[in-house]
Amino acid sequence: MDTLHCMRVFAKVASEGGFAAAARKLNLTTSVTSRAVSALENHLGSRLLYRTTRHTALTEAGERYLHRCRQILANIDEAEAEANAARQHPSGCLRVHALSSFGHHLVVPAALRYQEQFPSLRIELTLSGAVPDILTEGYDVSIVVAPGLPDSGLISVRLGSTSGIVCAAPRYLASHGEPETPADLRRHSCLQLATPVFPFNKWIFEGTEAPVAVEIGAPRYAVNVIEALEPAVRSGLGIGILPAAVALPGLTSGALVRVLRGYDVQPVVVHALYQSRHFVDAKIRTWIAFLREELPAAFEADHRALAAMDRPR
Repeated sequence: MDTLHCMRVFAKVASEGGFAAAARKLNLTTSVTSRAVSALENHLGSRLLYRTTRHTALTEAGERYLHRCRQILANIDEAEAEANAARQHPSGCLRVHALSSFGHHLVVPAALRYQEQFPSLRIELTLSGAVPDILTEGYDVSIVVAPGLPDSGLISVRLGSTSGIVCAAPRYLASHGEPETPADLRRHSCLQLATPVFPFNKWIFEGTEAPVAVEIGAPRYAVNVIEALEPAVRSGLGIGILPAAVALPGLTSGALVRVLRGYDVQPVVVHALYQSRHFVDAKIRTWIAFLREELPAAFEADHRALAAMDRPR
């Protein structure tokens, strides 16, 4: 027996004053309507309605049960409306994770612009150096930057790709010389961004036929967030790979110098990960759609800024 269906039929019979009128409202036959109420009475072991050929009336038990039914059905209707609204309009709290080396410079500004569009939506943004288990930790979306993704049951949406810029401070290059090829890095002090998604002690460059991996040995300085790497490069401690958005201010001011200009660092792909492709809440759907416009535009702006710096003045 479908208890909820039978409760709805019973409530409609009570409000319409009879089985025939309720059946018309519910688009059912009178016999189906009558059987639903009888099944409910059998399930409860109590008579809910007095029936005659001309009249239907609630029993005392029926009056009490009708009051409860209406409360329950109203709560269910409200819950269904809320769930449906969540699929139609962004609402509630959007819990986002992003790798700190990427999220601080690109996801944070995007989240602020997104919330301007949906001011009633709350955003909880967590930046960390590790990829979380979004199922157990309760995140709606995780923004991951990596050369590739491991197999998982999560849905992934590609948001774009970006590559780092090999940089050093002028004072470092004045003391140690400038590398001319990636292999020359073995003779330099290389500073490492160490996260679970990037190979440690290994820098990968685009090659003519296949990527070229350079073993840089034990780095003199290794950190897990880019915010701690850029000051070390700027101070002259060694050579590091910085995201374009992080490197551009130093390159513009002259505090940093781009090295190995003829060699491109292997791009990393930015993905949004979430749990299900079916019945995706509007807050997740619109956030990902927003990122698919925002991030490629940000990457292109960085590329244009770097290209402008390389033009003869």
